[in-house]
Amino acid sequence: MPELSHRRRLLVLAICCMSLLIVSLDNTVLNVALPSMGRDLHASTSGLQWTIDAYTLVLAALLMLAGSTADRIGRRKVFLAGLVLFSLGSLLCSLAPSLELLVAARMVQAVGGSMLNPVAMSIITNTFTDPRERARAIGAWGAVVGISMAAGPLVGGVLVESVGWRSIFWLNLPVGLAALLLTLRYVPESRAPKARRPDPLGQLLVIALFGALTYAIIEAPTAGLGTVLPFGAVALAALAGLLWYEPRRDEPLIDLRFFRSAPFSGATVIAVCAFAALGGFLFLSTLYLQNVRGLDALHAGLWMLPMALPTFLCAPLSGRLVGSTGPRLPLVVAGVAMTASGVLFAAFDAETSDVTMFLGFLLFGIGFGFVNAPITNTAVSGMPRSQAGVAAAVASTSRQLGQTLGVAVIGALLVAGIGSSSYRETFVSAAVPGWWVLTACGLAVLTVGAATTGPWARGTAERTAKQLDAEEIREAVGAPGRG
Repeated sequence: MPELSHRRRLLVLAICCMSLLIVSLDNTVLNVALPSMGRDLHASTSGLQWTIDAYTLVLAALLMLAGSTADRIGRRKVFLAGLVLFSLGSLLCSLAPSLELLVAARMVQAVGGSMLNPVAMSIITNTFTDPRERARAIGAWGAVVGISMAAGPLVGGVLVESVGWRSIFWLNLPVGLAALLLTLRYVPESRAPKARRPDPLGQLLVIALFGALTYAIIEAPTAGLGTVLPFGAVALAALAGLLWYEPRRDEPLIDLRFFRSAPFSGATVIAVCAFAALGGFLFLSTLYLQNVRGLDALHAGLWMLPMALPTFLCAPLSGRLVGSTGPRLPLVVAGVAMTASGVLFAAFDAETSDVTMFLGFLLFGIGFGFVNAPITNTAVSGMPRSQAGVAAAVASTSRQLGQTLGVAVIGALLVAGIGSSSYRETFVSAAVPGWWVLTACGLAVLTVGAATTGPWARGTAERTAKQLDAEEIREAVGAPGRG
């Protein structure tokens, strides 16, 4: 990529952030619309889970393929294709006449979305080469998630109440078109110096692992163990296949050598846990506010602001802290705040009181606002720039997998807890196991964050980076030897 002026770099960052905005806004708006969609399409709780998880599942399964493809054929090309597909999928979602077709259209959206966020992060990584400048850029990138959380519930609530739930998907069309035109004009092409070959078997194993695991979790409460156990077996077999096959390829879909770096491995675990907490938190909160408290979509959206605004305000602060002091402090703050929020709901039924619910939402927003920047920065900063697309895709995959599992696990616990009882009467008690899962996720962010950001962890990152660089040099001169 050619050296760009400071102004041009900021413009590239803004364009990349537009892609994140439509993807993030789509998720937050959709959560507010879930009860209306459920009534209109006669969907059960598990059906509503699939409207979220069909998207995040496909996204998680294809992110690494998109990242490596972008490194190979050109990041700008893949980014443009993603904008087109995501916008088309959004249009199809707005026209879907049934739950099944809505889920299918969400999968089209996800194929496009898989080409946006990791590729945009790779573009940012290759545009901002100074570590401090990159950390600030990633902080701004993270702030977009906060903007989507702040604006999504309100905008979604207004649209659902005034026009209907289908209108939430129209939001993506003008933003997607603007990002497409600006990318054509201002974003330069870039690619890795050495093209990576496709890994179709690895990709099939990833799809089998994620798909079978998610289906088994979501359908377990209603379908029974006899139905879901084969899917669990498929997931285990796919995982074993990945662990055996990928290290034996010269250019694998998932380069397991990345995980020799403790900070990279920690960032992956933290991403899964943090976004599992986010997915579960939004799912439980939306259903409670509208189906139990009886609020309309707009007022439910207003109740989400105590979570959304701290996320928006804390994300850039977290980026600056990562750039100046490293990732440990933001991760500790995030872990403490998310754990405290989970305990409030799990042990003290925080949703039954306005004061405690407000405090629980506030704490979760602070925690999630601090967690995103250190995940991304840690995932990409220790890797060779030529591998930026793959490294960023692993981090993005971890986020989407976490959100998929959060909705699947917590939704399944909720369905099992409610059973055939009255929804309103049993929701609070049925949600308690889900809130404890969120508490455990917060504790994992805290403990893993503290354990993988010290001197020992940095040493493993430096050794891994040297090994990867040495491997690239050997491959460049045609020498054998993959470690």
